[in-house]
Amino acid sequence: MGKKSRVKTQKSGTGATALVSPKEMMNLISELLQKCSGSAPSTGKEWEEYVQIRALVEKIRKKQKGVSVAFEGSREEHFPELMAWAAECGASCSGFEIAKFGGEGYGLRATRDIKAEELFLWIPRKMLMTVESAKNSILGPLYGQDRILQAMGNVTLALHLLCERADPASPWLPYIKTLPAEYDTPLYFEEEEVRHLLATQAIQDVLSQYKNTARQYAYFYKVLHTHPNASKLPLKDAFTFDDYRWAVSSVMTRQNQIPTEDGSRVTLALIPLWDMCNHTNGLITTGYNLEDDRCECVALQDYKENEQIYIFYGTRSNAEFVIHNGFFFEDNAHDRVKIKLGVSKMSRQRHPHQDHPEPPISAQLLAFLRVFCMTEEELKDYLVGEHAINKIFTLGNAEFPVSWENETKLWTFLETRAALLLKTYKTTAEEDRCLLQQSDLSPHARMAVLLRLAEKEILERAAASGRTKRLHCQEQLEGGAALPLYEETDAALLDGAGAKLPIVLRKLEEGDEEAELGTAHAPVLAAHGTPLLNGESGEPGSGRACTQLEDGKEAAGENGEASAQGDEASAQRTGATAKANGE
Repeated sequence: MGKKSRVKTQKSGTGATALVSPKEMMNLISELLQKCSGSAPSTGKEWEEYVQIRALVEKIRKKQKGVSVAFEGSREEHFPELMAWAAECGASCSGFEIAKFGGEGYGLRATRDIKAEELFLWIPRKMLMTVESAKNSILGPLYGQDRILQAMGNVTLALHLLCERADPASPWLPYIKTLPAEYDTPLYFEEEEVRHLLATQAIQDVLSQYKNTARQYAYFYKVLHTHPNASKLPLKDAFTFDDYRWAVSSVMTRQNQIPTEDGSRVTLALIPLWDMCNHTNGLITTGYNLEDDRCECVALQDYKENEQIYIFYGTRSNAEFVIHNGFFFEDNAHDRVKIKLGVSKMSRQRHPHQDHPEPPISAQLLAFLRVFCMTEEELKDYLVGEHAINKIFTLGNAEFPVSWENETKLWTFLETRAALLLKTYKTTAEEDRCLLQQSDLSPHARMAVLLRLAEKEILERAAASGRTKRLHCQEQLEGGAALPLYEETDAALLDGAGAKLPIVLRKLEEGDEEAELGTAHAPVLAAHGTPLLNGESGEPGSGRACTQLEDGKEAAGENGEASAQGDEASAQRTGATAKANGE
């Protein structure tokens, strides 16, 4: 077992500034809360707001320097203690070990051959940190009174983590001591590193993440110093922005949804040991066994002794990985770019979504754009005309164009929109590739440039694909080619298209629709924000219910927004190398 670590609160030390009066600090916190709670900035002013919020945060961090919580010893020293604790709790601890994998950081290494689909890892509920365990902890009285905690499970987990970290008797210390001291999420980026993301599709989420985290920190700082039910919490004397940023990032990169004990609903959880696994392409292989009340993971593939054991985190874009996990996955089979689709009552001929020849866009987007580009006559024919119900279900299938004119409009718009979006970047793809060759580029800056370049490559493929399709449809139109006709025998083709059509029957009113341009590997994508529990599940309380888990996911945020720390999950990477959840 590793060397016993004690929690220590540093109130001074090398580089520490003079102590700040409580009144002065509270004034700064109030200013930060006010700045983060005001009305949204006007279009184009988001960066300016971010810089102002960041300046306030840095002023607070400077005054809090030397006041934090730390553990004695290195992270690696505590891995034996984690494994011993896991064994005591009834988790599986044979067949693998925690090891360092170069740029990928820490992960799990097989100590014997493991077959694909073999159950090799299980973690009992008693090891998990959950919203329920937070309610039953010292945080419970405050949880019962605070509506933000009740609405935001991810924030509850973050404060639960901080309270347990500060408690020398916490049963979760063997786990908490093995968490990274800091992360690679954009919350840890320097201002100049964030600047590399300007004009990218990810920048708004990055700025919102920082603003939300700063607002939550300021809010809970005031709560901890004024609320009667917070008086006994061990955070009042040591609740710095860096502490909250760490807790938020720990939860953001690791949280998952699991069933409650009775299986009637789901709750957020941190899953020790399992969250050390790194990401690769594949399928979700983790589920929750209600009968045995434990999280279970089967092998994604065959692993030989000494090989690293990977899991699949879910169908996430690289923007989601960078923002919520702190890594860029170069071989991402599900990368995509969001674009806005503005739908006007006066005009139907606008806007695109996904990319690549096989097929270039998703079935849902294809259906949307076909309706969007229809003439009045085509709309009547497909929505209320003879055999309309059959025709509606062809809209998402690339085999059955509405008309060659309609297809030409569709692909012309995709080509044009992608080309216009490429012009909004301040650098070209080639300039980004040259920048990545510079040896002095920081890891965070490199990650940002990789993401920026990936977006451009998706848009370039979308523009090229749109042009190819447009030229083909124009040739068909000019040559008088007959349209393929839907018949009853074509039902199988429709099933294969995955065209769930009701999406296109919504009102075409003014507003924005979001669509996504995808990679060549992921032509058909699920809607953003899909449930955290994917795959099979039993009826609530039915005994054995193996519910597949996607590593981490977003939770509802304050006022309905996606919270800064409650989004996606599990791992960090620097550059193009994946790191473990825990690294």
